[in-house]
Amino acid sequence: MRLDKFICHHTGISRADAKRVLKQEMVTVDEAVIKDPGFKVTDDMDVELEGRPLGAVKPRYFMLNKVANTLCSTIDEEYPSVLSYMDLPNTKGLHIAGRLDVDTTGLVLITDDGQWSHQITSPKKACMKRYRAWLAEPLVADAEKQFAEGVQLHNELELTKPAILERISDTEVLLSISEGKYHQVKRMFAAMDNKVMQLHREQIGEIALDPDLEEGEWRELTDAEINSVWQK
Repeated sequence: MRLDKFICHHTGISRADAKRVLKQEMVTVDEAVIKDPGFKVTDDMDVELEGRPLGAVKPRYFMLNKVANTLCSTIDEEYPSVLSYMDLPNTKGLHIAGRLDVDTTGLVLITDDGQWSHQITSPKKACMKRYRAWLAEPLVADAEKQFAEGVQLHNELELTKPAILERISDTEVLLSISEGKYHQVKRMFAAMDNKVMQLHREQIGEIALDPDLEEGEWRELTDAEINSVWQK
């Protein structure tokens, strides 16, 4: 694979930007600075952008059922990284496509394909995510209407985009949103004087959490799941 294409594939940046970072000597292959966009990258080469490792030539795609008190980060901090549950020989270049709060459980998508994850995380793509939430107080009667019209979050100028709220019971709901604001689900219910006691993500786009995966377990995505992201 051409080096400029490889960079685009793993970062989501444009071909023009890839050539720019190459020209600025920001890319190394096996610790040597390479400026040639047409340089051929093979499976056994280590490619880094500003010292950050990029992934393998063949992109990888996984789903993981996140455990509570784990971080959607590639490094261990106060809590362990979700990647610590993956017994892979090489996790270099992997990143999380759509992070979850430390106490939130459920579906996490992990890849080294920057363009693919961009389809999920970019606000312009409006990728739907479905969450199951358990609440401290009974849901107000017109909650479905309020969520469909948009909710005014604290310290936000605009309403949230329309969301789909399904009432399982007065304290258990399914919520589908197309945004990814900071702590958005928790803040939406807080705006209604309620509190999320437990939060679990069940679906991203057309990719649903595999019911056979126990907490902390993972598997590779199927071709159909991978391709569904491009077909939105």
